[in-house]
Amino acid sequence: MEERMNAVLENEAVVAPVLIEERGTANGRRIGFATLNAVATLNGLSLSMAELLDAQLLAWAQDEAVAVVVLQGAGEKAFCAGGDLHGLYRGMLEHRASGSRDIRDNVHAREFFETEYRLDHRIHTYPKPLLCWGHGIVMGGGIGLMAGASHRVVSERSKLAFPEITVGLYPDVGGSWLLNRVPQRAGLFLALTGAPLNAGDAIHAGLADHYLAEAQRETLYAALAAVNWADDGDDARRLSAVLKGCAEPAPPGPLQQHAAAIAAACAHDDLPAVVEAIAALDSDDAWLQNARKTLAAGSPGSARLGYELQRRAAGLSLADTFRLEYTASLHCAAHGDFAEGIRALLIDKDRTPRWNPARLAEATPAWAETFFSAPWPTQAHPLADLGATTETAA
Repeated sequence: MEERMNAVLENEAVVAPVLIEERGTANGRRIGFATLNAVATLNGLSLSMAELLDAQLLAWAQDEAVAVVVLQGAGEKAFCAGGDLHGLYRGMLEHRASGSRDIRDNVHAREFFETEYRLDHRIHTYPKPLLCWGHGIVMGGGIGLMAGASHRVVSERSKLAFPEITVGLYPDVGGSWLLNRVPQRAGLFLALTGAPLNAGDAIHAGLADHYLAEAQRETLYAALAAVNWADDGDDARRLSAVLKGCAEPAPPGPLQQHAAAIAAACAHDDLPAVVEAIAALDSDDAWLQNARKTLAAGSPGSARLGYELQRRAAGLSLADTFRLEYTASLHCAAHGDFAEGIRALLIDKDRTPRWNPARLAEATPAWAETFFSAPWPTQAHPLADLGATTETAA
């Protein structure tokens, strides 16, 4: 009887979605390690994971004994493959079944996006050096976690992408702001095609800083433990020095190899012309061919939203971008292609989404305008307090 009860308890044991560890350093200060721990879902970011991580980052920020924070993912395949699409899908079905047309009534989407965007913004404005080891798959919400870290490492296993056009969303988690800063307007290309970036291209795009071989990870952590962290405002420089001592040059990837052609295609002043120019790119390169195919098969509404959001975010602060994306994301969950994209890819797995609008000509700027209509006054926005004094539009 006792053995059977122990077996039941073991089976019901809940695995912590974020593993927390602290390691000592040469002068007694500590390094905080937060490890995303949902290997079965490629460390997909759930609401509970985001809540736990945000709370821990806040605690470490207030702990004078913690010098540096490290964010990483469990398993060999991914740092974080994105947000919890299954949970969002269930929430969308419940909201639509209720008959409500108010985007605020999707409780799960409202809580998930607010928590996720607050967490991402905290990372962007974190007061201590924060190292993110972005190995394997880093997509969508994974880039949201990684992009704001003060020190971002990629390895030979890294594959970064904003693939939201395939599921009827758009590059959120600050992607509208981040992709605006990719050289030669290539950020628009990445939003429209979901094209993956290797380590060299991730650094070129401004989404990563250092290239280290995966085998060097524990060597790097040992080197960090040997540093005399001083909390004198210079710890970020100390972390940079350690990374530079370990880092290697990253070979350029296809984004850089096709930079001129991509820049020319994305130089047009309207979305249909850009899409037509990308479709006309002629190359035997499988990467470029796959990018064209993904755009052709993706949601026309997502293409329009990604384009319009980058346009609107061009002059916004990061915090204002998160506020804009929050409104757009709730609209996507309420009446956009998001639920249909998840259904086709993950639920029924038929990979034949029925996009609405079905053609780019129908996904007009006027159609997209409805996704930016906020149901609250500016001062009552759920993210109204975000970034009040911490960053600007630079």
